[in-house]
Amino acid sequence: MAARNGAAHVVTTTRKYKGREYRTHLLRRSYREDGKVKNETLGNLSHLPEPTIDLIRRSLKGEQFVPANDAFQILGSRAHGHVQVVQRVMQRLDFASLIGSKACEERDSVLAMVAARILQPGSKLATTRWWHCTTLAEEFNVSEANEDDLYQAMDWLLARQNRIERKLAARHLKQGALALYDLSSSYFEGSTCPLAALGYSRDNKRGKLQVNYGLLTDVRGCPIAISVHEGNTADSVTFAPMVEHLRKDFKLEQLVMVGDRGMISHKAIKTLQQLPGVDWISALKHISIRSLMNKGHLQIDLFDDTALFELSSPDYPNERLIACRNEALARRRAHKRESLLCATESKLEEIQARVRAGKLTSADKIGVRVGKVVNKYKVAKHMELTIEDNAFTFRRHQKSIEAEATLDGVYIIRTSVAPEQMDSAECVRSYKALTRVEQAFRSIKAIDLKVRPIHHRLEDRVRAHLLLCMLAYYVEWHIRDAWRELTFTDTEQAAKATRDPVAPARRSASATRKAVTRTLDDGTPTHSVSTLMSVMATITRNTCRSPHDPELHVFNVDTVPTAKQRRALELIETIEL
Repeated sequence: MAARNGAAHVVTTTRKYKGREYRTHLLRRSYREDGKVKNETLGNLSHLPEPTIDLIRRSLKGEQFVPANDAFQILGSRAHGHVQVVQRVMQRLDFASLIGSKACEERDSVLAMVAARILQPGSKLATTRWWHCTTLAEEFNVSEANEDDLYQAMDWLLARQNRIERKLAARHLKQGALALYDLSSSYFEGSTCPLAALGYSRDNKRGKLQVNYGLLTDVRGCPIAISVHEGNTADSVTFAPMVEHLRKDFKLEQLVMVGDRGMISHKAIKTLQQLPGVDWISALKHISIRSLMNKGHLQIDLFDDTALFELSSPDYPNERLIACRNEALARRRAHKRESLLCATESKLEEIQARVRAGKLTSADKIGVRVGKVVNKYKVAKHMELTIEDNAFTFRRHQKSIEAEATLDGVYIIRTSVAPEQMDSAECVRSYKALTRVEQAFRSIKAIDLKVRPIHHRLEDRVRAHLLLCMLAYYVEWHIRDAWRELTFTDTEQAAKATRDPVAPARRSASATRKAVTRTLDDGTPTHSVSTLMSVMATITRNTCRSPHDPELHVFNVDTVPTAKQRRALELIETIEL
């Protein structure tokens, strides 16, 4: 009798007993004896977990297993998910061809700078250091680029600005379209740039040199073009060149320009009236509204029956005037005026007490102190002041206060758009759409892209810097729009086209619920775009190698996205031109 050791293997059997299914795992050995194949049970493995049994089965078949730490080494991890988002959005928007039709190093650098401005705004030197901590340098093919290469790419970009803006206008502005335009400013660090000048600072940086820039968007607030001006340039001066830019370079013969009351001046309107096909929507200044009321052209008692009505005046021939009264705005203005008056009276009482105590004498000295107070709170027109060498009295000018209160919450839209083209309500809504340009400025200046402060010294570099920021906002605008479902943004945009044009804007019920509970319908947190981008950044790309590989081949493994991250990526795929 001859016997030999045979191969061990795992045998699994299944049987049913009283409606239940039982699985048995046996470790068995097959061997040959006297020319016959026999089996021997070496042990019962049924008590072991299924994964362990699977490992035993695979090991008996010849597979070798080593501890995970010995199987491969992680050489490094780089944030990748947020880069993936921006890159995919650019692909959906065909952004590369928008910048340049042919691939080149300069185009790669511009795309990388736009992505970096969205993800981690900083100086060019800081950017070339930061992007190696992510997959941005690898994905955008700029691993070898330094700050000098980026400056060269900025010069290349600026030379292409007109072509880029023409492509954007062709995408988003059609004949007869509504275009929004507004002006803002940002301050400089330095004093050698020719564009730097002292002017009205919207950043509340008195004494700082600044640069002005005008932003043109479509009716949704999607950016189309940007113009850069010296820091002391008046708003209205920048308007006519932008209209000419639209007509000459964008070939738009019919359009409606929307600008605020300081942008579309009387001079600008006279220019527009000479351009066939160009209409405009703006608003009257407070002093003009007061003049209409004094002349009897504006009757305040008409607001008793309606919050919106049209009127005419010989002072504004060939124009439509649409008067609106917002009761909520009226209450806010009345409350603010009362607060300023009370604050002024409190300070004046302090001066009055010093005069009575003999600590402040001379009409000149008293007048200086009083002037600082009334000018600070800007209510001098509502105060009656009596100043003598040893006495000071004051009281409210009640008639002045009542006269101003009659116009609380009142504003008048002025437009050249014909009634058959746009009704009164739509004109008011169109003017209010300027808030979307203001949102763009907030995002560009502070919230996300951080255009300020500007450190560039050369005029063309400043222009290129602002163009880069506009292009970055173009990409970010589409990200915001795609991610409405996951962020605090209202998803019910269609309702804005039919809502009351005069009443204060209100969030939809779903948006209010998101804001109050700070959670989505699935119970997960509601995000802002910036925090959601941080969540996406936790998708990392891990560079690995096997220590048992004699040639040490390196490979990448990306983190598996969570459910929230997968949904964010799915929404990006809904972006369309």
